[in-house]
Amino acid sequence: MLIAYASQSGFAAELADEAVQALGSAGAQATLLALDQIDKRLLESFSSALFIVSTCGEGDAPDNAARFADTLMRETARDETAELPLDLRYGLLALGDRSYNHYCGFGRRLDAWLESRGARRIFPRIEVDRANTEALRAWRHQLAAFVGIAELDALQLPATRPWRIRRSTLLNPGSVGAAVHHVELEALADDASAEAPNWEAGDLLQLYPADGDAYPRDYSIASLPEDGAVHLLVRRVIGADSKPGVMSSRLTAPDAVGTMVRGRIRSHQNFRIGDNSSRPLLLIGNGTGLAGLLAHLRQRARNGDGRNWLVFGERNAACDDFHGSELDDLQGRDLLARCDRVFSRDLRAREYVQDRLLRAADTVREWVSGGAAIYVCGNAVGMGPAVDEALRTILGAETIAQLALEGRYRRDIY
Repeated sequence: MLIAYASQSGFAAELADEAVQALGSAGAQATLLALDQIDKRLLESFSSALFIVSTCGEGDAPDNAARFADTLMRETARDETAELPLDLRYGLLALGDRSYNHYCGFGRRLDAWLESRGARRIFPRIEVDRANTEALRAWRHQLAAFVGIAELDALQLPATRPWRIRRSTLLNPGSVGAAVHHVELEALADDASAEAPNWEAGDLLQLYPADGDAYPRDYSIASLPEDGAVHLLVRRVIGADSKPGVMSSRLTAPDAVGTMVRGRIRSHQNFRIGDNSSRPLLLIGNGTGLAGLLAHLRQRARNGDGRNWLVFGERNAACDDFHGSELDDLQGRDLLARCDRVFSRDLRAREYVQDRLLRAADTVREWVSGGAAIYVCGNAVGMGPAVDEALRTILGAETIAQLALEGRYRRDIY
């Protein structure tokens, strides 16, 4: 059978791996593929499938499912004569976040599309709001029943470990925006995890609240293991109900230093350097998204590779120039070929990172034709779609699709 996943931050991919393990424990084999690796002919070769898919931003497909959505789903939706095999049985797990307007938008769209092509559900679609434990338990129960084993209690995600906050420094005093802190956490050993944690540039730290809040929070890691601690950029969140964010308020509190939290490193394959280590890098982001880009810049600096162009956006240079002295130092040492810091409120006509890219369109095309890979980190609502649209305007939709297939267009948007 087929296990197909669409994952932006890596969680859907982890759950897909778990499903493969479950099948293996029952003596069955499965083919594990990202949606973009599947075409109509391949899909027709399976009689049963499990789809584990997240939604990116406001209802969009994750990057490793964009081609599947833009070609197979869109084309067959237009062509009423196109059919999936009527004997395809499937189950679908949709991952989402209710704070977005189009909750589980891509999962719901995929489910409707499969049904419209004649595929039949093994069980009703299961939706998960931000890793909600009850919904995941329902998914695991259905998965266990499907493969014919008792339960999946033995198949859990990797164990968490204690982390101690050793530093929390306000980076933007006087800013018109919410407070942003540079936070450092050191890993401690416990019975579940004695070895020192390891990670790569692009990976995430997933932290779990201790107050009964059900879902964990993911943060882009700005540091490397050689730095001896995980470095984060954390913006203090105030919800629509005026309540402070559970985890962000803990990490940025005046007495945060010494506080203990539990968490784990999450590998984020979509945002790792991968096969792009020998390429120039165009790094684009805003706000706390700088963290995920800093990790790559720091790794490149250690390797002595200065073929890097950073386009970063915030509000005011006087308050919001996060890690500005470090970026200046990298430029001074020829480890950052170009650095565009775009401060929207310092200009009479506001400019954002997407606007700067459009103004530098010829240079963007030169970098990409010269083999550059593009990494984008920041907001999935606002910056992420706007940058994607700007890049499509500059390079063309077909080029963007090809870059994504080659792993040269990678996004960590949240």
